[in-house]
Amino acid sequence: MKNHEILAEEIQERDEEALKYLKDIKWYRITEPKGFKLEFHFNTNPFFKNEVLSKTYHMIDEDEPILEKAIGTEIEWYPGKSLTQKVLKKKPKKGSKNTKPITKIENCESFFNFFSPPQVPDDDEEIDEDTAEQLQNQMEQDYDIGSTIRDKIIPHAVSWFTGEAAQDEDFDGIMDDDEDDEEDEDEDEDDEEDEDDDDGDKKKGGRVPAGEGQAGERPAECKQQ
Repeated sequence: MKNHEILAEEIQERDEEALKYLKDIKWYRITEPKGFKLEFHFNTNPFFKNEVLSKTYHMIDEDEPILEKAIGTEIEWYPGKSLTQKVLKKKPKKGSKNTKPITKIENCESFFNFFSPPQVPDDDEEIDEDTAEQLQNQMEQDYDIGSTIRDKIIPHAVSWFTGEAAQDEDFDGIMDDDEDDEEDEDEDEDDEEDEDDDDGDKKKGGRVPAGEGQAGERPAECKQQ
């Protein structure tokens, strides 16, 4: 999964040891409600008890996918093994009666946060505009990760494992860039021809009639479309 740029951003160095125990990923289409389900199957490992971690996406409309909500498995971490939290120990201030270190638990970035998706508030719960926008961005990002695993990683798992799929994507990106460059060159040539035509008209001492000017602009608009 680290060979795919979207997933590589989610996988932290401390996740890698746990992901070595991942043996299979499957997906299923669900009908009530509409959506799909991802299942991550793990071998017995020292990090958590679960053999399967799942993520279910509930869609409002399957034809034009609109994510309603996502539900993930609650991970049963072994004591001190959680990868989504880190324990910070702080020494007490000098002169303090309490000589024991102060322990603080903080959430941290981890691929396994994928199984704790953004929570959608109830219909009657009011949220401000900034919070709503932030929630929408989080849900879109979450769906992008899930759909990438479903559509790209699972069908071509071996190619992603060997790195061949990543090379193919890079090649496709280069081809797209080349096509864009060719289109830019064509547009530059068209612009140069238009400039030559304009120069010729100016040399004749007359302005381009409105009819001719509009007719000359139409192909450019069609080309952009």
